[in-house]
Amino acid sequence: MENTKQSQAVKVNQNYWKKVVAIFFVGWILMYATRTIFNPLMGVIGEEFNLSNTQLGLANSIFFLTYAVAQIPFGIVGDKVGRKLVIAIGFIVLAVTTYFSGLATGFVMFLVIRAIAGIGQGAYYGPQYALSTESIPDKKRTLGNAIINSGMAFGTSGGYLLSSKLVLDNGEHWSKPFFIMAIPTLVLGILFYVVLKEKVIRPEDEGKEQLHEGPKEKISLKQIFSNRNLVAAFILCFTSIYANFVIITWLPQFLITERGFEGASVGFIASLVPWASIPGALIFARLNDKTGATKKLVYFLVPIATLSVFAIAFVTNKTLLIPVLVIYGLTGKLALDPIVVTFVTKHAPAGSLSTTLSAYNFIGMSGSILAPYVTGYLADSLGSMQVGFYLSCVLLLIGLGAFAVLAKEEKV
Repeated sequence: MENTKQSQAVKVNQNYWKKVVAIFFVGWILMYATRTIFNPLMGVIGEEFNLSNTQLGLANSIFFLTYAVAQIPFGIVGDKVGRKLVIAIGFIVLAVTTYFSGLATGFVMFLVIRAIAGIGQGAYYGPQYALSTESIPDKKRTLGNAIINSGMAFGTSGGYLLSSKLVLDNGEHWSKPFFIMAIPTLVLGILFYVVLKEKVIRPEDEGKEQLHEGPKEKISLKQIFSNRNLVAAFILCFTSIYANFVIITWLPQFLITERGFEGASVGFIASLVPWASIPGALIFARLNDKTGATKKLVYFLVPIATLSVFAIAFVTNKTLLIPVLVIYGLTGKLALDPIVVTFVTKHAPAGSLSTTLSAYNFIGMSGSILAPYVTGYLADSLGSMQVGFYLSCVLLLIGLGAFAVLAKEEKV
């Protein structure tokens, strides 16, 4: 039976959506910071636990495996019993496991704790974008999602800089960044439950309250996965995220071992990607809201992102590497994601928005499972990470081709 509170819509003022965007923006900062504090430390942790690149990649892959698997179940639970409750519980689990990650005394223990942390993060994506989609005015939806998404960039950069400064520069133990990040994560988990409203009636929906009442349609995964527009978005999301997580996971180590960067400069150079993604996401989101030309924007962004990923691996000049990283940030996954998320929300079956978005992220984040492990394996086998970057370029082109063939602009 549907939760009673879930079915009661609350009228909100015209500024409520800004509060929603702000708190979810901070949510993504902490989500990505708790992920990426590990990446600059891979060499340090690898030495302490005597690990190969393949095993270090596994540490990331196991986290994203549980994260991806948790997506659809949490999306369904969110649609049935309440999205804000699911988000709050997930963040509290994430806070606890982030703290205990720093207490791990062996690699197996570290893997188990990170796997549980992945489950905690898995509660966020679908319920979060469902709540924000229902709260943000229609004409500002892509822009609002882009602002929320930009938290990923701040979190990625913050995680890189925190761990590289504390550990690589200052010589602190690798556990300290995990202890630090656990505290704000716990606080935000509580705030989610206090601040968010489960169902809202926006000012533009006045007089349409009946749209929020009545029984929901049965949630059907078959209906989601048989929709060609959604399948097109799922495939593109997978390839985009695969490339992004090759970069997020391995770029700091690549800069150290194959390009000669040291200390805090590793965090700074790696942060160029997320910093550049912020204006890219906002600009292209605004264009998408104004024109609705999703496919044209995809055709523009993905080829440039593909070339820039190729160049990251190919270019050896340190100075030239900087603009290449900036170009990927402007056109890569974080710039593309708000556009594709809005496309998915337009084609999601009625009553299944949280489930559809969770399915989208489940397929996409499967790329994050494979990318760290496969790239680490290729680095061990071939003596360089370059091939891992080149493979992601091939997958990006496949994703672009699938979107071109399957996606249709009309709403179904």
